Amino acid sequence: MSRPSHTAPFPLFRPIHARIDFDALRHNYLRTRELAGGAKMWAVIKANAYGHGITRIARGLSTLADGFALLDLEDAVRLREAGIRQPILLLEGFFSPNDLPEIAARRLSVVVHTMEQLDWLEAVALPVDARIPLFLKVNTGMNRLGITPERTLAALDRLRAWPHAGSIGLMTHFADADGERGVDAQLARFAPLVRGFDGPVSLANSAALLRFPQTHATWVRPGILLYGASPATAYASAADIGLKPVMRFEARIISVQHLQPGERIGYGGTFAAERAMRIGTIACGYADGYPRHAPSGTPVAVDGVRSRLVGRVSMDMIAVDLTDLPATGLGSVVELWGEHVALDEVAAAAGTVNYELVCALALRVPAVEVGVADLSEAADEPGQAPPLAAVR
Repeated sequence: MSRPSHTAPFPLFRPIHARIDFDALRHNYLRTRELAGGAKMWAVIKANAYGHGITRIARGLSTLADGFALLDLEDAVRLREAGIRQPILLLEGFFSPNDLPEIAARRLSVVVHTMEQLDWLEAVALPVDARIPLFLKVNTGMNRLGITPERTLAALDRLRAWPHAGSIGLMTHFADADGERGVDAQLARFAPLVRGFDGPVSLANSAALLRFPQTHATWVRPGILLYGASPATAYASAADIGLKPVMRFEARIISVQHLQPGERIGYGGTFAAERAMRIGTIACGYADGYPRHAPSGTPVAVDGVRSRLVGRVSMDMIAVDLTDLPATGLGSVVELWGEHVALDEVAAAAGTVNYELVCALALRVPAVEVGVADLSEAADEPGQAPPLAAVR
């Protein structure tokens, strides 16, 4: 028997899904554009668009995004074949000179971050008219990727001499834009390199875009903001920023148990009933991407009413407290995160970051699309968002 398409509120098989809201995505993009001022935006869709589906999200932003940024050449090819025409930037560049003919043919932009990549560019044979837009990445303190500031001007000269160079830009990446150190030290290392530089410059990830307007430059690179979560929860929540959750992760209750005081729940018996309790078991577990280390008390919402997880998260099931929710039971919908339970709340309870939760969503979880998929058909303006004075 073939698996049905997931167009119904829940599939006919296991009752779990991730609801992906195109209207929320559009709202977040426009809100982020407000924050970015006049900068262009690379919509970052790496890691399968942070678990939301790379082709889906690119389609959802196909009439809004200035460009898309991702990691894998294969994903970029998929987007071109799906009809995406905006610039696409490969954030880690290319991993072999053999990638360059495909990159040129697909009109992709690349980041150059090692001297070896410069050597590969100069050695490869491409059609005479091939042009590849380039961003030279400078290591200003993150110490992962990038050319040192001392070698940057010489690297720029080599790029300018390469016959297949399109536009040439400069970029860097901030290590602590969401923390106390901020960006000043890295900006101080970068600033001398852009004096008199007439190409595009890209500095800001989501946290820098939110907190440090001086980093906006020519292009910003928002990621988590687009999906409706805060990149700097110590400074502002998603609601403070005026964002909406794009993903609503839901499952149904498949069993109800009645426990007496002292009876224990799940593997290891880590939770004992505090009184006579009703416990619902839902069709979701760590194999679906929910964090195994989420403790008892982590918030959930049952039929829209907040409750809590109890006991240990297992591979395929989670227990939730129904004791004070008499109208709930078999078939009730439990939201793991989304509209009623913020992604940031679950991340904080589980001792992780919101990025990890959505990126870890398992491929076995079906997606249900809601809202406006073709944004060219939507004419509403972005809503009024709360001021951001508290996060400047």
